[in-house]
Amino acid sequence: MAAEIAGRLLRLEVEEGDRMAKGAVVGAVDTVALQLERRELLARRAAAASRTREVDANVASLSGQREVAERDLARTERLLSASAATAQQGDRAQREAGVIREQVAGARAARVTVGQELAAIDAQVARLDDRLARSRVASPLDGTVLARYAEAGEYVQPGQPLFKVASLDTLTLRAYVSGAQLSSVKLGQLVTIRIDGGGDSLAQLPGRVTWVASNAEFTPTPIQTREERTEQVYAVKVAVANSRGMLKIGMPGELVFGPAGQEK
Repeated sequence: MAAEIAGRLLRLEVEEGDRMAKGAVVGAVDTVALQLERRELLARRAAAASRTREVDANVASLSGQREVAERDLARTERLLSASAATAQQGDRAQREAGVIREQVAGARAARVTVGQELAAIDAQVARLDDRLARSRVASPLDGTVLARYAEAGEYVQPGQPLFKVASLDTLTLRAYVSGAQLSSVKLGQLVTIRIDGGGDSLAQLPGRVTWVASNAEFTPTPIQTREERTEQVYAVKVAVANSRGMLKIGMPGELVFGPAGQEK
């Protein structure tokens, strides 16, 4: 589990061996600067919202004035057609109607601008809220803490490891079979896993084949002789339930499968 934002680590309540539930909050990164920035954005948004109400009121008022000007212009045009008004009166009515139209258009454009400003502020607030949420250190899964890498009070960077957690309820055993044995391995096949049970005894656990390699590879060098390393094998993975906690990461095991229980 790594830090997602930069800042001072205020707390990290995990210890090696602790069991954790998925989503459990176990730490936090300092967010004072983010909180102050969010407060500033909310103040700017409130001011923009106030301007929006003012612009809306202005648009409504100008729209009313435009209706009056349009009626005056229509009346003046009728009088002109009847030779009951002067050309000067017609020009004045037309000019006043034109001015009101431009004012309405300008007010509506201002309303669009303020709306865009509100949208931009909302996006910034949402981004800050996301960063604030990421300041909480939570377990990504149900599992056991394997290692702790940071202490409270340290300044952490995004991506810096804080602790290592793994689900130990089911572990994967990686084993190798020869080309001649490959045909007897099937996905979903139930097998038996043997591990040291203390003394000379072997404990047996059920497992299931979950993956079979499609390409051959050389036998792993750490556990084979030089002569055997010349042979190619196929890797398989077996999921093994670990409800009793007997299995540990890195523990060796034996894989038994097939009609005769042949060891692989």
